[in-house]
Amino acid sequence: MKSILLISAVLILLACNSCNSEEGIAWFTVEKAAGYFEQVKEKCNEDNGSLWGENLYGPIMYVDNLNRAIYANAPDKEGNLKARDGIFTGVLPRERIITTNVIDFGGTKYAMVPIPDTEDNYRITARTVHSLFHCFQERNGLKPSSFSTRHLNDRNARLYLKLEWKALIYAINSSGEKRNHAIRDALVFRGARRELFPDAITDENKFENYEGLTTFTYIKLCTSGPDEMKTRILEYLDRIYQNSSYAWGYGFVHGALYASLLNDKDFDFSQIRIPDFDLGSAALEAYGVTLPEVCRDVAGSLAMSYDIQAIRAEESARQEMINENTRRIVTTFMERPVVTLNMESPNFSFEPEDINFLDTLGTLYDRLRVSDNWGKLAVDKDGALLTNDLHILRLSARNLKLERNHIIGDGWHLVLNDGWQAVTDGNGGYAVTRQ
Repeated sequence: MKSILLISAVLILLACNSCNSEEGIAWFTVEKAAGYFEQVKEKCNEDNGSLWGENLYGPIMYVDNLNRAIYANAPDKEGNLKARDGIFTGVLPRERIITTNVIDFGGTKYAMVPIPDTEDNYRITARTVHSLFHCFQERNGLKPSSFSTRHLNDRNARLYLKLEWKALIYAINSSGEKRNHAIRDALVFRGARRELFPDAITDENKFENYEGLTTFTYIKLCTSGPDEMKTRILEYLDRIYQNSSYAWGYGFVHGALYASLLNDKDFDFSQIRIPDFDLGSAALEAYGVTLPEVCRDVAGSLAMSYDIQAIRAEESARQEMINENTRRIVTTFMERPVVTLNMESPNFSFEPEDINFLDTLGTLYDRLRVSDNWGKLAVDKDGALLTNDLHILRLSARNLKLERNHIIGDGWHLVLNDGWQAVTDGNGGYAVTRQ
């Protein structure tokens, strides 16, 4: 089966081990909600459709991840939310996952935004525009079908991707012919990678459009101008660059890099009407770039100008880290008792920097949120291992506690839905199954 993890926006703050708390996040109030609704409305009205052809402002729902309180700027069609000082409030059911994305609540599509633990004006306004843009994508047929970019864990794919990033950084920091040459180099590296992995081209485009254009949009609308916009995008790239796996993170910034360069050419983003639009091809046309017939024929010589030796050293260090992690993971998740969960129709939320690809063992998520038919899982430390076929998730059974429909382990907490149970495997481990 083809890998099918469609990444939802990853800025989730759900804390399941606090689900029973009646206390919410102290700094956020009805008044704060009203203030942020107004700020975001102003930002959307300033753009007023000049970027995407329509004003992005619409129904918004801020959600407190501690007590699941809802603060919305519009009522739902079924009347679940109650008006309070011009804000519509209620409680999000426990079976609904809290994430930065679209949610259908009471017959109304909202841009859901988790409330951060501490107040950060840029963070919360950017998250709100992020989610509003996903609403725009969904109603305009720009939300892609499932996609996978696991090929980006391959050493050669990562080398070409890092070379492409270095060329894009140079392009963003330069102008004129220097910029044109750097864009051409970036597209050569992009072409070389895609020559190696032609079957992944459509999936790369989907990821770069779905999350990369979202990143570009919220940074453009929520920054003071081109200088801050460039700083924010390059800071984001620096964070992603450090990741041990790019499979579930690169698209968030990659599409934004190309979009920012297209923006400097007054590109008409409203012409993007398919979820797998090729931003690289658009940059090639916008900057009048000509590529060689076979990009790999020239990529090797160009790589010397972008410090390929340093990149190779980084990748060797990454492999050593993976080898060390592999030894630890084999002990924790293969030789000792574990709790296993079968993935049926999962909704995953995670931060890209919390992912560690472990070759044939699968992918280790340091922190993770999952909802599935069996219930909700929150992993806050010590990790969870997902097999490469995306079918089985393993958790350490160390210090396990079973309390009715709650299962608690070291660093994780699972709430089972009705009709599900944990069955012992006779060796100290458990499997979650239907009753």
